[in-house]
Amino acid sequence: MIKLSYNIKKYRQDLTDLVNVGDTVIELGCHLGGTTQLFSSDCNVVAIDNSPEAVGVMDDFDNVEFISGDVRRHEVLAEAFKKVQKCDVLAIDLGGGYHPDTVFKVFYIWSSTFKPKHTAIRNRGLLEFVNSSKVSGEEYLSKDGYLDSYNDSGIPPLIKEFDLWTPSLKK
Repeated sequence: MIKLSYNIKKYRQDLTDLVNVGDTVIELGCHLGGTTQLFSSDCNVVAIDNSPEAVGVMDDFDNVEFISGDVRRHEVLAEAFKKVQKCDVLAIDLGGGYHPDTVFKVFYIWSSTFKPKHTAIRNRGLLEFVNSSKVSGEEYLSKDGYLDSYNDSGIPPLIKEFDLWTPSLKK
Protein backbone atom coordinates (compact mmCIF):
# COMPACT_ATOMS: atom_id res chain seq x y z
CA MET A 1 0.00 0.00 0.00
CA ILE A 2 1.14 3.54 -0.77
CA LYS A 3 -0.24 6.30 1.47
CA LEU A 4 0.08 9.92 0.45
CA SER A 5 -0.47 12.88 2.77
CA TYR A 6 0.66 16.42 3.42
CA ASN A 7 -0.31 17.17 7.01
CA ILE A 8 2.53 16.03 9.29
CA LYS A 9 0.09 14.62 11.87
CA LYS A 10 -1.67 12.57 9.16
CA TYR A 11 1.69 11.37 7.78
CA ARG A 12 2.80 10.26 11.23
CA GLN A 13 -0.56 8.55 11.85
CA ASP A 14 -0.23 6.75 8.50
CA LEU A 15 3.19 5.47 9.56
CA THR A 16 1.91 4.45 12.98
CA ASP A 17 -0.80 2.43 11.23
CA LEU A 18 1.63 0.84 8.74
CA VAL A 19 4.61 -0.02 10.94
CA ASN A 20 4.55 -3.24 12.95
CA VAL A 21 6.86 -4.37 15.74
CA GLY A 22 10.05 -5.81 14.26
CA ASP A 23 9.66 -4.15 10.85
CA THR A 24 12.58 -2.72 8.93
CA VAL A 25 11.87 0.91 8.09
CA ILE A 26 13.81 3.16 5.73
CA GLU A 27 13.10 6.79 6.51
CA LEU A 28 14.13 9.34 3.89
CA GLY A 29 14.18 12.85 5.32
CA CYS A 30 14.34 12.07 9.05
CA HIS A 31 15.70 15.52 10.00
CA LEU A 32 15.86 15.52 13.82
CA GLY A 33 13.84 12.35 14.32
CA GLY A 34 10.40 13.71 15.15
CA THR A 35 8.82 10.93 13.13
CA THR A 36 11.58 8.38 13.82
CA GLN A 37 10.82 8.40 17.55
CA LEU A 38 7.33 7.03 16.89
CA PHE A 39 8.60 3.60 15.83
CA SER A 40 12.36 3.33 16.42
CA SER A 41 12.07 1.53 19.76
CA ASP A 42 10.13 -1.34 18.15
CA CYS A 43 11.76 -1.51 14.70
CA ASN A 44 15.04 -1.52 12.83
CA VAL A 45 15.42 1.83 11.10
CA VAL A 46 17.77 3.18 8.47
CA ALA A 47 17.27 6.96 8.66
CA ILE A 48 18.76 9.30 6.07
CA ASP A 49 19.01 13.07 5.94
CA ASN A 50 21.44 15.60 4.53
CA SER A 51 20.75 18.17 7.25
CA PRO A 52 23.84 19.00 9.33
CA GLU A 53 21.55 19.34 12.36
CA ALA A 54 20.68 15.63 12.16
CA VAL A 55 24.29 14.52 12.66
CA GLY A 56 24.74 13.51 16.28
CA VAL A 57 21.06 13.87 17.18
CA MET A 58 20.09 10.77 15.21
CA ASP A 59 22.84 8.73 16.90
CA ASP A 60 20.90 8.97 20.18
CA PHE A 61 18.08 6.74 18.90
CA ASP A 62 18.04 2.99 19.62
CA ASN A 63 17.70 0.64 16.63
CA VAL A 64 18.52 3.44 14.16
CA GLU A 65 21.36 3.43 11.68
CA PHE A 66 21.76 7.00 10.49
CA ILE A 67 23.25 7.95 7.14
CA SER A 68 24.16 11.57 6.61
CA GLY A 69 23.60 12.14 2.92
CA ASP A 70 21.39 13.26 0.07
CA VAL A 71 18.84 10.58 -0.87
CA ARG A 72 19.15 11.67 -4.51
CA ARG A 73 22.76 10.43 -4.60
CA HIS A 74 23.46 6.96 -5.93
CA GLU A 75 26.21 6.36 -3.36
CA VAL A 76 23.73 7.05 -0.51
CA LEU A 77 21.35 4.48 -1.98
CA ALA A 78 24.23 2.00 -2.21
CA GLU A 79 25.25 2.68 1.42
CA ALA A 80 21.70 2.00 2.60
CA PHE A 81 21.58 -1.17 0.50
CA LYS A 82 24.71 -2.44 2.28
CA LYS A 83 22.82 -2.15 5.57
CA VAL A 84 19.52 -3.72 4.42
CA GLN A 85 18.45 -5.19 1.10
CA LYS A 86 14.72 -5.00 1.76
CA CYS A 87 12.38 -3.01 3.97
CA ASP A 88 8.85 -3.38 5.24
CA VAL A 89 8.05 0.33 5.22
CA LEU A 90 9.52 3.20 3.21
CA ALA A 91 8.85 6.64 4.72
CA ILE A 92 9.51 9.70 2.54
CA ASP A 93 9.31 13.27 3.83
CA LEU A 94 11.62 15.52 1.85
CA GLY A 95 10.37 18.86 3.07
CA GLY A 96 6.73 18.01 2.66
CA GLY A 97 5.53 20.78 0.45
CA TYR A 98 7.45 21.13 -2.73
CA HIS A 99 9.26 19.39 -5.57
CA PRO A 100 6.84 16.54 -6.31
CA ASP A 101 8.99 15.52 -9.29
CA THR A 102 12.00 14.92 -7.05
CA VAL A 103 9.92 13.13 -4.43
CA PHE A 104 8.43 10.85 -7.08
CA LYS A 105 11.86 10.05 -8.54
CA VAL A 106 13.21 9.28 -5.07
CA PHE A 107 10.16 7.09 -4.38
CA TYR A 108 10.58 5.21 -7.66
CA ILE A 109 14.28 4.49 -7.21
CA TRP A 110 14.20 3.62 -3.51
CA SER A 111 10.99 1.58 -3.68
CA SER A 112 12.10 -0.40 -6.72
CA THR A 113 15.34 -1.16 -4.88
CA PHE A 114 13.96 -2.10 -1.44
CA LYS A 115 10.48 -3.46 -2.35
CA PRO A 116 8.60 -2.18 0.72
CA LYS A 117 5.27 -3.69 1.69
CA HIS A 118 4.10 -0.16 2.48
CA THR A 119 5.18 3.38 1.61
CA ALA A 120 4.15 6.66 3.23
CA ILE A 121 4.93 9.86 1.34
CA ARG A 122 4.46 13.39 2.63
CA ASN A 123 4.28 15.88 -0.23
CA ARG A 124 1.75 18.57 -0.99
CA GLY A 125 2.44 18.65 -4.74
CA LEU A 126 1.84 14.93 -5.23
CA LEU A 127 -1.30 15.03 -3.10
CA GLU A 128 -2.62 18.02 -5.05
CA PHE A 129 -1.87 16.24 -8.33
CA VAL A 130 -3.70 13.08 -7.25
CA ASN A 131 -6.68 15.00 -5.86
CA SER A 132 -6.94 17.11 -9.05
CA SER A 133 -6.73 14.15 -11.42
CA LYS A 134 -9.39 12.14 -13.14
CA VAL A 135 -8.41 8.70 -14.37
CA SER A 136 -9.00 8.05 -18.06
CA GLY A 137 -10.51 4.63 -17.47
CA GLU A 138 -7.23 2.76 -17.52
CA GLU A 139 -6.46 1.04 -14.26
CA TYR A 140 -3.00 0.44 -12.94
CA LEU A 141 -3.11 -0.59 -9.32
CA SER A 142 -0.16 -1.59 -7.21
CA LYS A 143 -1.14 -3.50 -4.12
CA ASP A 144 2.29 -3.31 -2.53
CA GLY A 145 4.31 -0.33 -1.30
CA TYR A 146 6.03 0.11 -4.64
CA LEU A 147 4.93 0.26 -8.26
CA ASP A 148 4.42 -3.32 -9.43
CA SER A 149 5.30 -2.43 -13.02
CA TYR A 150 8.82 -1.42 -11.91
CA ASN A 151 9.76 -4.58 -10.06
CA ASP A 152 13.39 -4.94 -11.14
CA SER A 153 15.49 -6.20 -8.26
CA GLY A 154 18.56 -4.64 -6.76
CA ILE A 155 19.96 -1.16 -7.05
CA PRO A 156 19.08 0.52 -10.34
CA PRO A 157 22.15 1.38 -12.40
CA LEU A 158 23.56 4.87 -11.98
CA ILE A 159 21.45 7.07 -14.19
CA LYS A 160 22.52 10.34 -15.75
CA GLU A 161 19.41 11.98 -14.37
CA PHE A 162 20.93 11.98 -10.85
CA ASP A 163 23.18 14.80 -12.02
CA LEU A 164 20.25 16.77 -13.37
CA TRP A 165 18.13 16.98 -10.20
CA THR A 166 20.03 19.92 -8.83
CA PRO A 167 23.17 21.78 -9.88
CA SER A 168 24.57 21.49 -6.35
CA LEU A 169 24.94 17.72 -6.83
CA LYS A 170 27.37 18.07 -9.72
CA LYS A 171 30.93 17.18 -8.78
